Amino acid sequence: MIERGLASLGRIVLDGLAGAGRVALYALTVVSHLLRPPFYGREFLHALMQIGWLSLPVVGMTALFTGAALALQIYAGGARFSAESVVPSITAIGMVRELGPVLGGLMVAARVASSIAAEIGTMKVTEQIDALVTLSTDPLKYLAAPRVLAATLSVPLLVGVGDVIGIMGGWMVGTGRLGFNSATYIKNTWEYLEFWDVGSGLVKGAAFGFIVALMGCFYGMNSGRGAQGVGAATKSAVVAASILILAANYTLTEVFFSA
Repeated sequence: MIERGLASLGRIVLDGLAGAGRVALYALTVVSHLLRPPFYGREFLHALMQIGWLSLPVVGMTALFTGAALALQIYAGGARFSAESVVPSITAIGMVRELGPVLGGLMVAARVASSIAAEIGTMKVTEQIDALVTLSTDPLKYLAAPRVLAATLSVPLLVGVGDVIGIMGGWMVGTGRLGFNSATYIKNTWEYLEFWDVGSGLVKGAAFGFIVALMGCFYGMNSGRGAQGVGAATKSAVVAASILILAANYTLTEVFFSA
C-alpha cells in the first residue's frame, strides 16, 4: 500500500518535471525564433490589436473597481490607528506595485490565453498547422513568435493604463465618499510614488504577458484531437498561465525587494 502510494507520488513528480522541461524548451525555441528572420509583421499587428487594444476595457474596469475598493479598505484599516491620511499613498503604491500588474495579468490570461489556445488548437484539429508545414512555414515562427512578442510589449502598456485608472478609482472614492480634498489627495499620491514603484510593475507586466501568450501557444499546439481536446487545452492554458503569473509575481517581488 505504501509502495503504491510512493510510486504514484513519484510518477506525479516526474510528470511535473517533464512538463516543466517541455515548457522551458518551448520557451527557448520561441525566443530563438524572435531573434531570427523572417518576421511576420501582419500577424504581429493583428496579435497586438487582439491582445492589447481589445483587452483594454476589461483591464480598465478591473483596475477602476479595484482602486476604489482598495481605498475603502485602507481607510477602514487606517481609521483604527488614526492614519486615514495614508489612503492616497498606499492606494497608489499598492496599485502600481502589486494589484495593477497581477490583476491585469490575470484578466489578460483569462481572455487571451484561452483565445490563443482555442485558435491554435482548432488550427491543429483542422490540419491548418500541417498545411503551414507543407508550405515550408514554421508554425512556431508564424503563430507563436508574433503573439508572444505582442503580449510582451502590450501587457506593460495595459498595466500602465490600469494603474492610472486604478488610482483614479481611489481618488473618486477618496474625494466623493471619504471626504478627502482633491488637491491634497493628488499631491500625496504624487509625492509618495517613486520611479521604481511604477517601473517594477511594468517589468512584471512584460513577464506576465510573455507567460500568457506562451501558455496559450504551448497548449494550443499540444491540444488533443476534437472539440474535447481543444476545450481541455483552453482550460489548461488559463490555469497554467494564472498559476505561473502568481509564482512569477512572488519571484519578481522578492528580486525587487532584495534590490
